[in-house]
Amino acid sequence: MALSEQLSAQEWLVEESALQMAKLNFYETIFTVGNGYQGTRGSLEEGTKGERSGTLLTGIFDHHDSTVIDLVNAPSWLPLTLWVEGIRLDPQTCKILEHRRVLDLRTGLLYRLTRFEDAQGRRTRYESLRYASFSNQHLCGIHAQVTAENYDGEIVVESAIDGERFNLDRMPSYAEVPDFHPEVKWEKWAKSKHLQSIANTVEDDAVCLEMETMDTGHHLGYAAALSVTGAAAQRRTKIEYERVSELLSFNASQGTTYTLDKLVSIYTSRDVAGDKLRSSCLDELRSGLQQGFTTRLQDHVDYWESLWADCDCVIAGEPAATHALRFNVYHLLITANKHDPKVNIGAKTLSGEGYKGHVFWDTEIFMLPFFIYTQPETARALLLYRYHTMAGAMENAKANGFKGAQYPWEAADTGVETTPKWTADRAHRIWTGEEEIHITADVAYGVVTYLTATEDWQFFFDYGAEILFNTARFWESRLEYNKTQDRYELNRVIGPDEFHEHVDNNVFTNWMARWNLQKAIELYHLLKQEHATILTGISAGLDLSDEEIARWGQMADKIFIPFDREKQLIEQFEGYFQRKEVPITHWDDNNMPAYPSGYDHFNTDETTLLKQPDVVMLMYVLPDEFDDEVKRVNYTYYEQRTLHKSSLSPSMHSIMGIEVGDTEKAVQYFLRSAEVDLVDNQGNTEWGIHAASTGGTWMSVVFGFGGFRVMNRQMTFKPWLPEGWEALRFKLKWRGNTLSVTIRPEDAVFYLSGEQPCSEEIVVSGQTLSIPSGQEVTIPL
Repeated sequence: MALSEQLSAQEWLVEESALQMAKLNFYETIFTVGNGYQGTRGSLEEGTKGERSGTLLTGIFDHHDSTVIDLVNAPSWLPLTLWVEGIRLDPQTCKILEHRRVLDLRTGLLYRLTRFEDAQGRRTRYESLRYASFSNQHLCGIHAQVTAENYDGEIVVESAIDGERFNLDRMPSYAEVPDFHPEVKWEKWAKSKHLQSIANTVEDDAVCLEMETMDTGHHLGYAAALSVTGAAAQRRTKIEYERVSELLSFNASQGTTYTLDKLVSIYTSRDVAGDKLRSSCLDELRSGLQQGFTTRLQDHVDYWESLWADCDCVIAGEPAATHALRFNVYHLLITANKHDPKVNIGAKTLSGEGYKGHVFWDTEIFMLPFFIYTQPETARALLLYRYHTMAGAMENAKANGFKGAQYPWEAADTGVETTPKWTADRAHRIWTGEEEIHITADVAYGVVTYLTATEDWQFFFDYGAEILFNTARFWESRLEYNKTQDRYELNRVIGPDEFHEHVDNNVFTNWMARWNLQKAIELYHLLKQEHATILTGISAGLDLSDEEIARWGQMADKIFIPFDREKQLIEQFEGYFQRKEVPITHWDDNNMPAYPSGYDHFNTDETTLLKQPDVVMLMYVLPDEFDDEVKRVNYTYYEQRTLHKSSLSPSMHSIMGIEVGDTEKAVQYFLRSAEVDLVDNQGNTEWGIHAASTGGTWMSVVFGFGGFRVMNRQMTFKPWLPEGWEALRFKLKWRGNTLSVTIRPEDAVFYLSGEQPCSEEIVVSGQTLSIPSGQEVTIPL
């Protein structure tokens, strides 16, 4: 069977139709394959000058000589290089007659076809399928076919595991960044070394590499095996300082196709003890080899089918929008690991080194909702990461003179603050690690949102309550009492809009701190009434008392919220309305605002310009705390001042645009979010996928156009479809059951299913409906 026959229908495919070296790093990002345990960028197997190849293993961080701790660029399992009569086949040595690569979103397979012509006129056809197995997260591989089109001659295939890796750390400060040639741009950077070799060994059927991170002491083990079908091949191996290779040579006949199969197993000391690393890799590899490629592939494809059964979202009548949405969902699915409760999702997923692999509020606010409502087991694991890093959060609070848990703006493996102090070029100070403290309430928000949707009380008893109470305790100590005004304040902070630093009483931060305290109080009393014994144990462990809870309530009632009640206008922070008004007058090719003349990220503080939503963000996060008029007034005011210089921004404006009736811009913002990486509309996709935008895109469809929101602990729907959208179909997990939703211009259809007969009460456009399981319920819109 031709490898291309393994591909799904066109609607599932993302394609590269010609090789463009200037776009190599872009395609490396969007063609990432992964399984939650690892992500491997879509570099060419043979390697090229200018590539930024990378395999990122979740949870493998190291500091050593880097500015701040990095998610390590781990050994690469990709290298698979061909020589024909001694000539290396690669795009910079040979003429490329044909080139096509296809990412199959439905199956997680990366297909490639390249036809090389060398300097002697010999033509070689190379096809491959690449995958990171979802059915067995420790296995990955490349299945390839090689055809000598017009010659007889020797072909040598080298399969390697390459441990000579580094992370990018700093770049020189340029007054104006030059337009570097794509082959050398990464050479301008100062680099960090995180790995040292332990052992490179060869077996009769495999090659092995073991390395150790230099600061954190993680051990990484790989084993790889290469086979060729269709020829009698001679095998030899090669051991180098940080690289081990297996080479197969055979005599090829004109017109004959030969099959190559490279299988790789990966383990780390996070999985098994270091002295069992090599044996674990070899055992897993040999088990996979015995299973065979066809079976391994089918198991992997079947796993993907089960994922899409829960997560697919279809916009009937708009195939391009569906395609973009699926692309974003694919990148969410390959980066989260439900089997590992001590890891989370970095801001660039496992697809690139941007933000050094650090975890932000992006998870709780932008990505966690997708997992809560489609993959709740994964959502639970993501929240357990916050529990397991609470000791670091408490260390942050103590170091800053506060109590409780202060979650870091940027987190790695321990929960200790990891935000760098300076930009990569050392030209500008970064204050977010000290001042963007709303992250602590955002973590609490994730806990409560998960609990509401799943009613997983065991999670709350064992883990969530401790997070909620310790975050509330932080706010108690961080709030400052203004005796003159008889109010509590949060001064010198940064809100979601990072253009404005060192501000007082940012409304998002103040409101979320109040919400955090109120939810802690509410759930404390609920436990006291319904689970008194459990509360006794929690309170004893935290030294929590009724008196402390009462104090939280008194403080929450007096937290200052800047709000012009006459105009119904919320002031983003105290003094914001006195900042300089600078109108937005220019838009870019994507019809998004451009910086006004003379302004950039670092000098907008004096203006009312926003990087991304702040007040608008608050109204999205807490929808039932604002009436329709407040939403409309504030959306209208702040939307005109928002430059959307963060990929987080468009999706929130899409959702809120629909809520307030700005539907034309809502569609525009949705497309901007959906295409951030697919068409590289911010120009920086080469650094990795914009993780928050992937989640925001799904939310803009389900929460925005689908109108799904949780209000007063109840599922509500207020949908709106743009012209041309024939229907919108998605599924939601809710308290152990599944609600299938179809929105059409004229009606909405709901179908509830579960393991046991059940019913659910929902609200659709203000009308309360009871949905019994197993019955399709239709309501006119």
